Formats: sequence, structure tokens, C-alpha cells
Amino acid sequence: MRLPRVHLRLVSTAAVRLHPPPSAAIYHEAKDKKEWQLELEQHIARGQLAFARQVLDRIPAPDARAYNALIRAYSWRGPFHAATNVFAKMPTRDVVAWNAMLAGYAQHGMYEHAIAHLLDMQANDRLRPNASTLVSLLPLLAQREALPRGASVHAYCLRACLDQKEEQVLVGTALLDMYAKCKHLVYACRVFHGMPVRNEVTWNSLLSMYAKAGLINETMALFDEMAVKDTVSYGALLSGYVQNGKAEEAFLVFKKMQACNVEPDVATMVSLIPACSHLAALQHGRCSHGSVVVRGLASETSISNALIDMYAKCGRIDLSRQVFDKMAAQDIVSWNTMIAGYGIHGLGKEATTLFLGMKNQGFAPDDVTFICLISACSHSGLVTEGKHWFNMMTQKHAIPPRMEHYICMVDLLARGGFLDEAYQFIQSMPLKADVRVWGALLGACRIHKNIDLGKQVSRMIQKLGPEGTGRFDEAAEIRVTQKVKGFKKSPGCSWIEINGSLHAFVGGDQSHPRAADIYQELDNILIDIKKLGYQADTSFVLQDLEEEEKEKALLYHSEKLAIAFGILSLGEDKAIFVTKNLRVCGDCHTAIKYMTLVRNRAIIVRDANRFHHFKNGQCSCGDFW
Repeated sequence: MRLPRVHLRLVSTAAVRLHPPPSAAIYHEAKDKKEWQLELEQHIARGQLAFARQVLDRIPAPDARAYNALIRAYSWRGPFHAATNVFAKMPTRDVVAWNAMLAGYAQHGMYEHAIAHLLDMQANDRLRPNASTLVSLLPLLAQREALPRGASVHAYCLRACLDQKEEQVLVGTALLDMYAKCKHLVYACRVFHGMPVRNEVTWNSLLSMYAKAGLINETMALFDEMAVKDTVSYGALLSGYVQNGKAEEAFLVFKKMQACNVEPDVATMVSLIPACSHLAALQHGRCSHGSVVVRGLASETSISNALIDMYAKCGRIDLSRQVFDKMAAQDIVSWNTMIAGYGIHGLGKEATTLFLGMKNQGFAPDDVTFICLISACSHSGLVTEGKHWFNMMTQKHAIPPRMEHYICMVDLLARGGFLDEAYQFIQSMPLKADVRVWGALLGACRIHKNIDLGKQVSRMIQKLGPEGTGRFDEAAEIRVTQKVKGFKKSPGCSWIEINGSLHAFVGGDQSHPRAADIYQELDNILIDIKKLGYQADTSFVLQDLEEEEKEKALLYHSEKLAIAFGILSLGEDKAIFVTKNLRVCGDCHTAIKYMTLVRNRAIIVRDANRFHHFKNGQCSCGDFW
């Protein structure tokens, strides 16, 4: 459907006084068109668009060049409705004018108006879109993921038979980018391989597409094939590694980038810093922080947001708050990231206080804010507060709940021991509960020893997918079924950073150079903590083993191996910080509390859900995890 043209009143900009306005006498002087055009362009260059408009109105029979210059200026600097007014008054419009308006619609994200404008261009003035038209339109189609429209433009390009190589490169690259953002990799590759000439932007577009799609091997192969590698190329490769959980490879790419004297930009550093978060590599994170300071990038909001997240996930919530407080201007992402940081450290009251401060400063919370806030309440056992904020989200802020909000609410109720209420909440959800929702309830059933409900929930999970759990006598059958269906479960892995080097462990791992010392230390720890009353909870061992073997299996869980190595490697005054890719099991949680007593050490464990700060036989989570 063709949209009507919008003719809006030109607002007064008489208050603008960047330079003194031209006197009336000047306008009454006899001038030729070149002089008028020069004066018009001078006002545009100074940003004096109101004066430029006055000059345009005084030019006798202005040509298309004068109109087009002002249309382009209004399109990019605004107000955009002024551009539509100038365009509407043009006696004769050439393709440049139509393209300038189309670029303006695209710049302002006005998709429907852009399409209507393109149809008017062909119907009213019978002009054919050229390469500039297509290069302006395709990014807008990519932004809207409007694949059918994009395919139509592609068909037009094939019929138009663009002659100039420069035009072929520009349009081909825009087509490739459109297909990539529409997640149509096959067509994007066809466009790439069909281009007779490619530039750096073309190569980088395909590289970014491969990286975002998780095609790491293809990304690396294309990167090696590229003759010219710039900041964008390295950034795309680095980002691809980070997004696909290959943080160590991302660091290697960054080192190679520095060795090749390619200067990282903001986008590169925003991609690199989360690699430090993923590995909980504090020393790497501090080096990255220093790098952005040296390069003058620390004032960038996106950089600060990444640093807040990194320090929180590396166990230094105090440094997160320092970065947050030093920001010249926070955005909604800054507030959400800081609230989330407090949440994973079990600081629910601090998260709530920050949320109220955010509102007092005029920031409107979004759906992500409430995910972070309710999760923070869950990790701190603030059930009443969490329920309050969930209701406020829908009633006061009119934000419809997403699946993530329901997961947080089930987690909140279940952790707090309100298992029946959590079950009823799931039953009343307007969305079909997925495995994450039921999984939150199942974990709480184990903690609160509700076997009957746990079995019922476990059966629901098995119907939904591969993330189920069960008793050891059912485990073999479940695993066989999942193997046949192609389901895979991530192995437990823990790691610790010592002097800038990461040391990783899996359960029962004996590959570490100091394995003998580590196992001896764990045996000694077991003797000591038993004297204080520790008893291994063998219910966490699903394998059908003898009781003594189950105890040994628990003793050699990956987080315990990492902690023992930390005790051996770090001074007695140093806290031990271990990261685990899965949720810490109940037996390890109990054992670590005892370890802090017999070794007089502070131990911090970051698992898949949150941080656990163990000290003097207690955990900061209050057993809500």
C-alpha cells in the first residue's frame, strides 16, 4: 500500500546564531547562480540550515544541485521533515534528489516510507533506481530483516546489469550484508563468489557473517585467505571466538593483531573484554582495562559497560562499582549490568537500592532490568521483594513478562522453599514452560528434599529435552536414550588463574604436572574436615558405585582439585578464586565451607548461576543457590 506523502510545517530556527545572519542588503545585490550556490553551501557547511533555506528561496530559478544540497543536509542533520518540504517544492526532481530522500528515510529507520518513496520514484518521475539508490535501501532492508524485499532488489540488480566495477562492488557488498543480516548464508556466499571484484568491506562482511553464525573453521579459513587484514577483520574474528566460547583463542588473535601493528578500536575492545569475563581471568581483564585507558577509549560508554561486567564476573564487584561511578554518563545497559553484578554476588539489597537510584535519576527500567532485579532477589532469598517487583513490572511499567522473567520467578519461589507455589506458578503461566523453568524447580526439590515433586518434575524435563536428571538406577537408560537422540551434556570443568596463567581441571583429572601434590592435599583436607563433622553426601554421585568409591569420586570433583591447587600455589593471605562452568554440587558446597575452617582461607567460587564467597565456614549465598 502506498503511503501518502507527509508535508510538515517547517519549524522556526531563528534562535540559531552560529554566525551573524546575512544582511538584507546582500540579498538585493545582483548575483549569478554560482555565487548563490556558494553562499548556500557555506551556510550548510556551518550548520546554518535555516539561513541556507532562506538563500534557496531567494535564488532565481534554483537548479537541482541547490535543492539536493539542502535535502542532504536536512536528511543527515535534521529536522528531517524540512527535507520533505524542500523535496516537495522541487519543480523537477532528478535521481539524486530521490536518492537523497531515500537515504534520509533509511537514516531515520523509516522503512515503510522508504518503500513508498521508492515506488513513487518509479511511478511518478519514471526514474530507474541506480547503484546509489540500492546502496541506500539495502541496509534498511537488512536492519528489518526484510528478506523478500531484499531478494526483489537482488533480482532488479541482476536485470539492471550494472556496468561500472565500482557500482558492482558497492551494490554487491550491500547485498551480501543484507543476506547475512537476514541469516541467509547460502545466498550471501553466492553473492560473494559471484562478485568479479571485491574490496575490504566485502571480505569483512562475509567474515562477520561466518563469525556470528558460529562457523569458526570457515571464519579462520577466510581470514587466512584475506590479502588485507584491518581492524574490522581482526575484530570480527576475535568476536566470533568470544561468542562461541573460545576465549583463549580470542586472546591469541588479539596478540597477533598487536604483533601486526593493527590498532584495536572500540568494537575490538568491547569484544575482547568479555573473553576475560568468560575465563574469570582478572589479570587479563586488568591488562585490557589498561589498554583502553592508554588508547583513550575508557570514556566510551560501551567500554565501561564491558568493564563493569568483567570485574563483576572476575569476583571484584568493588571495581565494577568504581567503573560505574566514574562514568560521565550511564545508559540503561550500565544500570542493568551493575544490578546484575550485585545479583550474582548475592547482594540483593544493594541491587534494589541501585534500582531505586536509577529511577530517581529518570531512567525508565526495561525488561532486562527486571530480569536482573528479580534474579538478584532470588540469589539473596528476598522472596517478598522479588514478587513485588514482578508485579510492579506488569502493573506500573506495563512490561509484558518474557520466558526469562518466569524462569526468575520460579527460581525465586523454589529457592525460598515455596515449592508448591512455584509449581502452581508454572501451571498458571501463559507460555509453555521450557526445560529451564522446570530445571529451576527441580534443583530446589533436591535442596529441600521434596522427592515426590522432584520425580514429577524430572519426568516433565525428560519429555522436553536433554537437560534432564534422575537417580543413578535410571541414569544409564536416560543417557542411552539421549545418546541415540544426539543429546550432549557439558562436562564439569573448573579453572583457577595463577600469576596470569589459567589452570583447568575436570573431575578425577590427573593430567596436571602437580597432580600428585594436589591429590595428597585433598586427602589431607578430607581427614581434617571429617574431624569437624563433614560427611560426604553420596546422593550427588549418580554412578552405581560402592560407598567408599562414591566418596572418592566426590573428593575429586573439579572445583575441589582447583581449590587444592590454589592452596598449594598461593600465599596464605590470598583468597582462592575458582570458576566452574556448571552449578556447584551440594556436597562440594558443604565441603568448601569446611575447607575455609581447616585451611583458614577465603574461597570464592563462581559457578554457572552465581558467586559463592566462602569464609569462616559460611557461604554468602546462605544456601540459596
